Amino acid sequence: MPVSTDMLDGGVAVVTMSPAASTNTFSPRNFIPLISSIDNLLSDQSCSSVVLTGSGRFFSVGGNIDEFSTGIEEGRIGQMVQEMTDKLHPLLLRIRASDTVLVCAMNGSVAGGGLGLALSADYRLCVPEAKLAPAFFSLGLSPDGGTTWLLPSLVGNQEAKRFFFEGEPWSAEEALEKGAIDEVTESSVLMDRAVQVAREWGRWSVNSRRSTKQLLDAATSTFFETQLQFEQSLMIAASQTSDFAEGVRAFKEKREPNFGGEDE
Repeated sequence: MPVSTDMLDGGVAVVTMSPAASTNTFSPRNFIPLISSIDNLLSDQSCSSVVLTGSGRFFSVGGNIDEFSTGIEEGRIGQMVQEMTDKLHPLLLRIRASDTVLVCAMNGSVAGGGLGLALSADYRLCVPEAKLAPAFFSLGLSPDGGTTWLLPSLVGNQEAKRFFFEGEPWSAEEALEKGAIDEVTESSVLMDRAVQVAREWGRWSVNSRRSTKQLLDAATSTFFETQLQFEQSLMIAASQTSDFAEGVRAFKEKREPNFGGEDE
């Protein structure tokens, strides 16, 4: 089975890619079940956060070179790439716009389109031996998977350019220093720590999670005035929800809020 899903308490789900799926994430037999699993969780109101991890040596190293070679020989490589990106790119958009928190627990190295999947997450942890590899230039390709938007937003435009043009993988410590990941964690505690972050980040209201993700992404491409208007509209909407009323009550009563999000 390419992908397994486990539901934990606190609204946390763990999605684990099999070793085959981690090695060849974007073949249809692996990627379609992964999309289906994530989509189902993004639409599940009882699930506030998802931990995505891989198995074996890799987290996700993108497409299969042998399949690319066959596509070139058969004259259908363009169609293959379009079909793959037609599935990947909408998934990335849904992740970024969703109120569900996505935490990537990178059990190993990541490359190509898998890097875009990791960078789309709200929080990234990886083991010390993991590497982040660009992969695209060595194949004569341009980057995809949202990496040319996601990576500069984390590390800056010039650092991202150096990553792609120099073609050298970043070690876990380099990626942490540059801001591409949030934590380097030993493999023995990787999942425990990822679930802890997922639980902590997922405890906030639906509006807080969704609106903050959308506002921060919008800030990269809008004028300040436009951003202020976007903030205002989302704040007005949030102020009229039951979660806001609960937050005010909890503050006055000096207790932790119990957000439900039933009227979102």
